Amino acid sequence: MHEYIISSGHCRALGATIEEDGVNFAIYCPAAEAMELLLFKSVDDTSPDVITISSQVYRSIYYWHVFVKGLKAGQIYAWRVKDSIRSINKSKDFVELDKVLLDPYGRRILFPKEYRRFQGSDMTENYRTCAKSCVIDIDDYDWGTDTAPRHLLSKTVIYEMHVKGFTAHESSGVAKNLRGTYKGLIDKIPYLVKLGVTAVEFLPIFQFDKFDALPGKLNYWGYSPMGFFCPHEDYASDTSIMGPINEFRDLVKALHKNGIEVILDVVFNHTSEGDHNGPTYCFKGLDKYSYYIIDENGNYGNYAGCGNTLNANRSVVRNLILDSLIFWKEKMHVDGFRFDLASILARDSNGAPIPNAPTLLDIDGNVRLADTKIIAEPWDAGGLYQLGNIAGRKWREWNGQFRDCVRSFMRGDGGTIKPFVNKILGSPDIYNEKEVDPQKSINFITCHDGFTLWDLVSYERKHNMDNGEFERDGCNNNYSANYGVEGESDDEKLNSLRLRQCKNFMALTVLSMGTPMITMGDEILRTQKGNNNAYCQDNELSYMNWNLNDRQKEMLEFTRKLIRHRTYRSSREAHANSRSLKMLDNALRSTKLQWHGVLPFQPDWSDMSHSVGVMVYWGTYSIYSYVFVNAYWEDLEIEIPPCPKNSHRYWFLFVDTSKNINHDISATFSAMPRIYPGDIIKVQSRSIIMLISSDS
Repeated sequence: MHEYIISSGHCRALGATIEEDGVNFAIYCPAAEAMELLLFKSVDDTSPDVITISSQVYRSIYYWHVFVKGLKAGQIYAWRVKDSIRSINKSKDFVELDKVLLDPYGRRILFPKEYRRFQGSDMTENYRTCAKSCVIDIDDYDWGTDTAPRHLLSKTVIYEMHVKGFTAHESSGVAKNLRGTYKGLIDKIPYLVKLGVTAVEFLPIFQFDKFDALPGKLNYWGYSPMGFFCPHEDYASDTSIMGPINEFRDLVKALHKNGIEVILDVVFNHTSEGDHNGPTYCFKGLDKYSYYIIDENGNYGNYAGCGNTLNANRSVVRNLILDSLIFWKEKMHVDGFRFDLASILARDSNGAPIPNAPTLLDIDGNVRLADTKIIAEPWDAGGLYQLGNIAGRKWREWNGQFRDCVRSFMRGDGGTIKPFVNKILGSPDIYNEKEVDPQKSINFITCHDGFTLWDLVSYERKHNMDNGEFERDGCNNNYSANYGVEGESDDEKLNSLRLRQCKNFMALTVLSMGTPMITMGDEILRTQKGNNNAYCQDNELSYMNWNLNDRQKEMLEFTRKLIRHRTYRSSREAHANSRSLKMLDNALRSTKLQWHGVLPFQPDWSDMSHSVGVMVYWGTYSIYSYVFVNAYWEDLEIEIPPCPKNSHRYWFLFVDTSKNINHDISATFSAMPRIYPGDIIKVQSRSIIMLISSDS
């Protein structure tokens, strides 16, 4: 064994911190009587050097710490609890002895060639098969002139995407060795720029356990975190010690250079250690009752639906969450976070909801996170539903009611007209009393969890048998429709209807009040063949296929034009038309609304209504827009309402989702057909038109 010079160190910073002449290690483990720091020569080393610390000089109440002289970046290490203090209740052990444990604050997790999730009684075997942490010099990177885009939410369009799935398919055109990686994604940034999105929201990129899935499957989505401070290794083409960290930062820097923000989907509600049947690799071994919600009988709370639930309002976990967010903001230059099952952050140690939950308020008010976007998924798997009630004013929220109400109305359900209208106006029924802007609502029709857009109009039921759970997984109520045929069809008339509905959904998402989010591949009608829970499908079913047919190309072009008119990129054409195209991004209070039916000023608010027209006056821009939504299964003839006083005496037809690629959406006034007040026009079944006019 190598002879090490050690001293007491400190706990001012948890984790492994490089200091002059060595490394300081600090970890939370209040129930330990003695700790062991394991130092490995390689990730496959089976005989690590062991530094045992037990005296009070290495302890500050809850924390153990030691400074080891001569260690440098690249040192591989782990912790082990050598002995513990048992509680008064002799059956209640807080720690697990003789487990090789990751550092909760580790910046890098390394996996040996023979990695296994579970540890046994043979310590040599555990050394060889366990994941390990690594000392990282996190400041060893040149950010150059990197600057965050910091788009206003009113100018934001979010693109939810999977790092691997975006380029993993051979049709991506990315070099084979770069497919599915951070670096490979850099090659496709021009596509994102042309699409017009202003932010990407990555599905989890914290290091996760890909083997946390049923036998024969892999965890693809990544909602199975192992560490909260390290990027996922498998997404890096460079798997050296610093490879994943710096390759991710290269990606962030490249996206920023192109005006695109980076939002991370973060999972602070559970870990891949699972319940009592799951592995122990970190938190269970250090203090299971602090890190997890566990009842008096020793059962793990399962409010995440994944076996365990982080004890988010215990101080050690609350600090870990904040430290992680600040790390990704300051060291990795991330612009925002979407919190998976955020309502779990409002539960106490017994699982009961807490009003004004400290963790949510800490995130909301932290000065070091002041310029980040924070988005909540305001519910959890335990039934806590907090849409409109997440603690703190800064939070934005995934609006699941927008998704469900718009889906229901557009497939022709009765009794949905009033909820539909509320949702496209920024959900004032949910948010108006909160005195917040419409961007509080993150509007989406689809997300990673559920049907893709094309599957939403092609399947009436889920088809999840390939997941191996006998159709027990995935949502059963999707508000979907197949319009006569389950799945793919060669019927051109049917496919035309499905395409029209996809355009309708995209238009309503992008043009409604609120912050729009679209899902990777919906712009090209990506299908998962009816699988609405593809979390374990790490294959072509989930990947973006870049080979497009004519129908997919039409949808892509429609989406590009739509987003371009929402975000007003700095092109000359967009600038020249900015007054006429600055739509639906202003606060509801600054607009004037006028409702119409098939006849002007005669809206049908009955439960049997399947259509509505609305005229909106955007006073800030002196713009009028008239939108008519026909969710009815037959064509409707409507009378065009008069143009407002002092405006043009005619309307311009801006959008018609029933038209083909050359006529469904117009780029300039000169390309827009004129329509006059009093004209009787036919609005095709299940389609949307938008007319615009102005005071000038």
